[in-house]
Amino acid sequence: MRSTQPVTNVISLFNQAGGTGKTTLAMNLGYSLAQRGQRVLLVDMDPQSSLTVFMGLQPHELEDTIAQSILDRAPLPILHDIHQMDLVPSNLTLSAADVRLATAISKETRLKKALAPVEPNYDFVLIDCPPTLGVLSILSLVASTHILIPMQTQYKSFVGLDLLLGTINELQQEGVASDLKFAGVIPNLHDRTAQGKEILQAVTEQFSGVASVFPPIPRAVAFADASMQHLPLGLYDPKHPALAVLTAVTQSLESL
Repeated sequence: MRSTQPVTNVISLFNQAGGTGKTTLAMNLGYSLAQRGQRVLLVDMDPQSSLTVFMGLQPHELEDTIAQSILDRAPLPILHDIHQMDLVPSNLTLSAADVRLATAISKETRLKKALAPVEPNYDFVLIDCPPTLGVLSILSLVASTHILIPMQTQYKSFVGLDLLLGTINELQQEGVASDLKFAGVIPNLHDRTAQGKEILQAVTEQFSGVASVFPPIPRAVAFADASMQHLPLGLYDPKHPALAVLTAVTQSLESL
């Protein structure tokens, strides 16, 4: 008899390039999903702890973070009901992972095993990855069912996509993340310039038949202002036009 237990979508927001707005997207997509009745867990896998800060916490004051779960196999320290979402925070302790896990057996599955006991409690787990392909990003991708790629519609970011696609393909081919699927590409911080339009068209063509390219999210100061207030944009400015694009992305994620 087949199980009727719904599958939890575990989605890594990842790009090897920095400055793509992935942390802001993680918080805002999580909030949008929660607003639609989805049970959401955010996981901060970046030692810089931006997601933890955006959610209103002081990383240096936290004793229990994702680091203990990854490095010492402690249960996930879940903080409940922050803007209708749950959060596993991080701090600089996580930066020791590269050294501490260098000789660990089956290190790639540490996050996957830590998430396993709590996954049935959630519809979506969104993982904010660091902007490097180190051990923390590999742990995140191995734990994920899908990867969501935020990118700027700029030439530098476009050139880096080939490297990113090659990395994902290598992980799949080596069997490290063989079941990883694309949730899509989010053109973020989009400027309506000639270059922005040209890059958007090129990205759409490059991912044709591979993954969805969502409508671009425009560059907006309101995102940064909301983050400074430790709020999702939907709470900070409920009538902001960018929320319509976030809702469209959210609806697509619900159909994964």
